[in-house]
Amino acid sequence: MQATRQRILEILKERGTATVEELGSELDLTPVTIRHHLDILRSEGLVQAPKVKRRDAPGRPQHIYALTDAADEYFPKNYAGFADLMLHEIRDRVEARELDSILRGVANRLVAQAPNAQPGESTTQRMDRVVRFLTGKGYNADWQPVDGGYLLRTHNCPYHDISRDHVEPCVMDMAMISQLLGQTPQRLDWMAGGNNACAYLVKNSVAQ
Repeated sequence: MQATRQRILEILKERGTATVEELGSELDLTPVTIRHHLDILRSEGLVQAPKVKRRDAPGRPQHIYALTDAADEYFPKNYAGFADLMLHEIRDRVEARELDSILRGVANRLVAQAPNAQPGESTTQRMDRVVRFLTGKGYNADWQPVDGGYLLRTHNCPYHDISRDHVEPCVMDMAMISQLLGQTPQRLDWMAGGNNACAYLVKNSVAQ
């Protein structure tokens, strides 16, 4: 994000709305320059179309600008920190068996979002479906045939910051992938263990 446009987003985040004149005064830029940056931000879906600002006295109408929901992605988040604290708290309060049940419940909810198998779906079609679903969830997955079955790999961990200190996301991943495949694969590589990808051996007996 270009520095001036980032600052415009920050001002709009702080104030809720602002006019071209207010933004220009804050940034010491001309209205023409401000409008140029606003046009770019609007084209990127980050700023709403301007609305006429109500005036208490006669005069030239002013327009106010506000952020769209999409602009929220350009501000800091602490999801990983929250999840880290939450896992510590859950781990301290529940027994291992109950924690495992919770993780499997999360996996069930994720699997429920996956497309259903089509009638007559082949093994390779199922692998394609699983890979598309995992990639859509941020795992950047692929697969290839190997001796004895198929090699499923995920090249990105959506929970990387958490899995460095917690094994729970990896447990959830295995439960989710097992349900998607119809069998529990053999884990060959593990990103949390220092590998470049998580790799799973899926045997030829995967459900048709």
